[in-house]
Amino acid sequence: MLTIQKLPLCSKGAPVAITLENSNHMRVTLLSYGATIQSIVVPDRNGVLTDVLLGYETVKEYEENDGYLGACIGRNGNRIAGAAFTLNGQRFHLTANEGKNQLHGGLCGFDKKLWNYNCRENSVEFTTVLSDGEEGYPGRLDVSITFTLTDDNALHIDYRAVSSADTVANFTNHAYFNLNGQGSGDVLGHLLQLNASAYTPADAATLPTGEIAPVDGTCMDFRTAKPIGRDIHDAALAPFRGYDTNFCLDGKGFRKIGRAEGDKTGIVMEVETTLEGVQLYTGNFISDRVGKNGARYASYGGFCLETQHYPDAVNQPAFPSPVLHQGEPLHETTIYRFCVRK
Repeated sequence: MLTIQKLPLCSKGAPVAITLENSNHMRVTLLSYGATIQSIVVPDRNGVLTDVLLGYETVKEYEENDGYLGACIGRNGNRIAGAAFTLNGQRFHLTANEGKNQLHGGLCGFDKKLWNYNCRENSVEFTTVLSDGEEGYPGRLDVSITFTLTDDNALHIDYRAVSSADTVANFTNHAYFNLNGQGSGDVLGHLLQLNASAYTPADAATLPTGEIAPVDGTCMDFRTAKPIGRDIHDAALAPFRGYDTNFCLDGKGFRKIGRAEGDKTGIVMEVETTLEGVQLYTGNFISDRVGKNGARYASYGGFCLETQHYPDAVNQPAFPSPVLHQGEPLHETTIYRFCVRK
């Protein structure tokens, strides 16, 4: 089932909220502003419908607040050092929006756009066009992001794009999850497991050093499930106040890459993707802010698993390339799959 609700005008035009619902009463609400996931409602172990996504009540709040809650991110997710890169012998200077660096595509990335939409029975396709030179990137980029809700309680996100010139393309979604329910407190007791034998160490600006390091014997080892908060005060995480780390995922192609479980509800989320990296962010800098239903969010009130190319990969020769070549179709998929452990 699909419903569309017109929302009050925002700075970019007339947004809508689109709600998908499956036969199990799982509901996902999407906003055309930012191609944003506003809510994900799933049953807990007792059948109680629980919203497991941090977010806001109104588009105006999404416009006025940082944090990228639930938004799609591009043209490049994560950071690019010095807001610049060299491609095909040409130097490109980007919009800097985090000191001297660029974060999440610049001042007007995917998260700030009002997307066109096309609805089907159980899915929504959002589309937009980024102009050649927008935020400093080469190439006109035609982008499509499709959200599909299935009857096995899985939310599929399919990213597609084609560029008129060689460019950087690294798309993700910045959903903050709390599997005990949004606004229910911190997520430090959640169990998390990641199929990642390595990670990319970062400097104090959260920029990768270029090294790919093993997780063995470090606070980064989630190969066996452990509470998110077990090692969160480790000295290695002190500059970031918690995890803000890219993990190098094991295997290639579409595969399961991790699992999280709410310690109070039994709600389980499994993640599958075609991508080679995932950023674990534990909401370290979520300041005191009011979310949906008057919920108050604070540090560690949600966690992100942002599937991605590695951060600053365009400037790191040892990392897999994020370059999308002229006329070459991009298609990446990420699935968030929900169930309960009784």
